[in-house]
Amino acid sequence: MKKIGFLSFGHWSPSPQSGTRSGADALLQSIDLAVAAEELGADGAYFRVHHFARQLGSPFPLLAAAGAKTKHIELGTAVIDMRYENPLYMAEDAGAADLIAGGRLQLGISRGSPEQVIDGWRYFGYVPEEGKTDADMARRHAEIFLDLLRGEGFAQPNPRPMFPNPPGLLRLEPFSAGLRERIWWGAATNATAEWAAKLGMNLQSSTLKFDESGEPLHIQQAEQIRAYRAAWKEAGHAREPRVSVSRSIFALVNDMDRAYFGGSEGEDHFGYIEPERRAVFGRTYAAEPDVLVEQLKGDQAIAEADTLLLTVPNQLGVDYNAHVIEAILKHVAPALGWR
Repeated sequence: MKKIGFLSFGHWSPSPQSGTRSGADALLQSIDLAVAAEELGADGAYFRVHHFARQLGSPFPLLAAAGAKTKHIELGTAVIDMRYENPLYMAEDAGAADLIAGGRLQLGISRGSPEQVIDGWRYFGYVPEEGKTDADMARRHAEIFLDLLRGEGFAQPNPRPMFPNPPGLLRLEPFSAGLRERIWWGAATNATAEWAAKLGMNLQSSTLKFDESGEPLHIQQAEQIRAYRAAWKEAGHAREPRVSVSRSIFALVNDMDRAYFGGSEGEDHFGYIEPERRAVFGRTYAAEPDVLVEQLKGDQAIAEADTLLLTVPNQLGVDYNAHVIEAILKHVAPALGWR
């Protein structure tokens, strides 16, 4: 059995060919798709966060609104770029959104990927310490955020407060118990996956990662997952970790599916998302359901993971994306033992 959810980047474009023409469309349709996915029996609604882009940005209003509209489905991110985040403000927003959702948030955080502007985090007021990189800064922000989610007091109370205080040092409010165990790290390398395990974060592995062996993405991801689980065991955490992988998977069950995705290439690609760092980009799976089942049987990383996130083409509209999700749940997942 696997948890199956969707992952939306929330692209929008004013083009007449787009079904998502504004920021308002992207947000409202994201909520509608979360509701539709829950009704179909999907397990998760996840959203990517990008800044300075015509995509979903600040995630917590969206997560709170989706939490108020749904009852059971997990609501998450994949991922929030921690280079841009104030960990204290983020802890307050995350606590509030999680309480509204009844403890259903699954927050993926990460160093992030190349953005639309150069060093965009500088415009948000963040600069790495002397001798540190932006990746170091992201990991430091993540560590502070994780500490805050423990709910321990750290701030000295005012002896003459406006309102009565509980005894002792004060923590940030509202506090949502259990959220600390529902934080995921989006790892692009084996080393950062092992770092995440030591800190007790769940693991998210995307449709791309930095190339560390020249092998296909699914093989490199499977090795990454195994390294993560070994590091988790060595750290001695009491609970079992969760691991997700993202995939572009389309079951071709009607003419519209074939028109949109029938010509998709079924191979991984190698390229560069950062200078001097080669990455491997995962293939798109698009085929008739019976063929798709056989192809997916060979994906080692999906086999290793307990959660699968289906990337969706959100600009094709809520109804079509609900169809994409339903086709996997109905025609593919049962044959693979995922349902």
